[in-house]
Amino acid sequence: MKFTAKIISFAFFLLTFSILGQQPQIAPSEPEVGIVEHLDELIDLDVELINESDQKVILRDLIDKPTVIALVYFRCPGICSPLMEGIADVIDNTDLSLVRDYQVFTISFDPSEHIDLGRRKKTNYLNLMQKQDAAVAGWKFFISDSLNIARLTGSVGFKYKRTGLDFLHPATLIILSPEGKITRYMNGTYFLPFEFKMSIIDASEGKSGPTINRILQFCYSYDPAAQQYVLNITRVTGTLILFIALVFFFILAIKPLFRKKKAVKDV
Repeated sequence: MKFTAKIISFAFFLLTFSILGQQPQIAPSEPEVGIVEHLDELIDLDVELINESDQKVILRDLIDKPTVIALVYFRCPGICSPLMEGIADVIDNTDLSLVRDYQVFTISFDPSEHIDLGRRKKTNYLNLMQKQDAAVAGWKFFISDSLNIARLTGSVGFKYKRTGLDFLHPATLIILSPEGKITRYMNGTYFLPFEFKMSIIDASEGKSGPTINRILQFCYSYDPAAQQYVLNITRVTGTLILFIALVFFFILAIKPLFRKKKAVKDV
């Protein structure tokens, strides 16, 4: 019986070691497409942008309150439109005041795009909103050149990939404090007004918070082709097997101790 228990324990040990050994392949630390969080880090505030008036501006001069950054490209046929609609919706349904309490920057990461297209896109989304007047001033659209785009996306951990004329990229909002510190990431295309409000309030106080859906991010992987998050069966089942293996290993390890204790009592 003792020999059998040792064999089982050794088998579970090998299983655990095998699963752990596979983790780098299951969850790479630097995805080709996705988000690498840089919480509590300052973004590159010297990045140069072109605003809606076709004027060159410096990011440092624009951030004086909690700021929400959405990185998109205006021609995007996929996830960018739902993301922008999500921004318009959460602005309308949040009781914070756009312009006074926070601002939103939509920045194209496609250096070939012109701000004319950005202005047209902004008009389209303003037409969906109730708070149009506030959004005219508080939701700002920008473009930039390839060098400054690379500096910005690198500093916030935004990973994307060109495929032909389009891009594979994640959908996320990056929340900044008035000093330009990254305080939160909100992933996806739909945002709860309460979560959005709390992220702005925390940013105003310089408080960073973990991504609320980080557990979901572990269970779901970003599919660049479909531009959506899908359940990662391998990762979930691997974690579950590891947990069960550890529980059984723990039980087998402490079982002899209880037997010895019982034997001593019987004597």
